[in-house]
Amino acid sequence: MSDTNLLEVRDLHVAYGKVEAVLGVSLAAPPGRIVTVIGPNGAGKTTLLAAIMGLLPSRGEIAFAGAPVGSLPVERRVALGLCLVPEQRELFAAMSVEDNLELGSFQRRRDRALVRTRDEVYGRFPRLAERRSQLAGTLSGGERQMLALGRALMSQPRLLLLDEPSLGLAPLIVREIFSIIASLRASGVAILLIEQNARAALQVADYGYVLEMGEVAIEGASAMLAQDARVAASYLGRVAPAPKRP
Repeated sequence: MSDTNLLEVRDLHVAYGKVEAVLGVSLAAPPGRIVTVIGPNGAGKTTLLAAIMGLLPSRGEIAFAGAPVGSLPVERRVALGLCLVPEQRELFAAMSVEDNLELGSFQRRRDRALVRTRDEVYGRFPRLAERRSQLAGTLSGGERQMLALGRALMSQPRLLLLDEPSLGLAPLIVREIFSIIASLRASGVAILLIEQNARAALQVADYGYVLEMGEVAIEGASAMLAQDARVAASYLGRVAPAPKRP
């Protein structure tokens, strides 16, 4: 495994009974970079994240910060700096915004550093600060996604695994969420982004993988993938222009 990547996955296989959903996937995420995985529904994208997080059994190699983590339980992976923001956000609807944030820091000591992290989250998400006493279940879809991201940041992750952060959101809110995701890169957090909105994902990411039928079909710099004729036709709703002849 390379010392230059924060996360390395090699030849990963994940099965549901006799059906393999992920078939020998290899990928990497460097520190402070956004890597996206795009592809159709049923391609194995969410399954891939669940296996990396330790929520599903898998075969293959998963290394984090140069050390193998494939045999570690979820809580140990969280302690090392991995954090998953699931597709359904999984907030506690009957609890306040502030209480939901506190739950994101359950593995940290309650000290001044924790208060500082919470204040940083409120600084990044002013709407959450305005609604800190409001029940999570009464928030809008965009606000719930912000709360899910903020709760994840409370654990001070080194790598965020984001599963469909734009799901069910209006276009204007999607742009806001992706702007927030881009700003996280500047803070040094690495992000592995699973996203159906391929256009938005490739615009914000540094590198991308196209997952089809559980396998990596194409990979490369996001700008290159955005110009790939196959990617453009299948996932961006357009046909890429033919390269000009010299």
